[in-house]
Amino acid sequence: MADPVLTARELVRDRFPAARAAFLAGSVLTDRRTPTSDLDIVVLLDGPPAPSRENLVYRGWPVELFVQTEAVWRSFADRETAKRSSPLLAMCAGGMLLVDSDGLGASLQAEARRRWAAGPPPLSEGERDYQRYILTDLLDDLRGCTDAAERMYLVSHMLQRASELVLLVGGHWLGGGKWLSRRLAAADPAKHRALSEAAPQAIAGDVTAFAAAVADVLDLAGGPLWDGYAIR
Repeated sequence: MADPVLTARELVRDRFPAARAAFLAGSVLTDRRTPTSDLDIVVLLDGPPAPSRENLVYRGWPVELFVQTEAVWRSFADRETAKRSSPLLAMCAGGMLLVDSDGLGASLQAEARRRWAAGPPPLSEGERDYQRYILTDLLDDLRGCTDAAERMYLVSHMLQRASELVLLVGGHWLGGGKWLSRRLAAADPAKHRALSEAAPQAIAGDVTAFAAAVADVLDLAGGPLWDGYAIR
């Protein structure tokens, strides 16, 4: 397939000649690029067809288009920030600026970088306690689990929950799927290694190391919490 940057520029020029700004982001710009990597492209317009989202194949490349106005961009960024996971800010902060007809692209990229560096909103005490309670309950379930299929689901769910709790306690952005692994590996390599290396053993039946790794995460967040936990 053709060069991803050139392809992305051609797509924006062909589909959105009036674009005020456009960004190319994702693994395709890094050494993590794989044969299935797609082109993640954020396009800023003054109006329709923004806002819209579209998946397509362009000159052999799978493409995800995120087409927005400036106002919609800010609204999305605010909503995602409140959830402590913002693919939009990540794409614009770390992506390549393809088009910038009037300075909006440079302005939004600078804003995205500032907001990304500042991190997500901190956990409240109630939110932290809820995360501790959920993970404590799951850990108890795992220690008593005798069903192989249930154990596999438990470990998978706990891996996600424990990884997210490390990130949340440390004030780091969340991510989904492979991005959860990447965010945790960057934020806390030791916790990432402990959890990811022990999870397959736990699924296979030996939960000792994984339970210990999850217990370490709970200690990082204030310790296990179950007896006496209440929501009032």
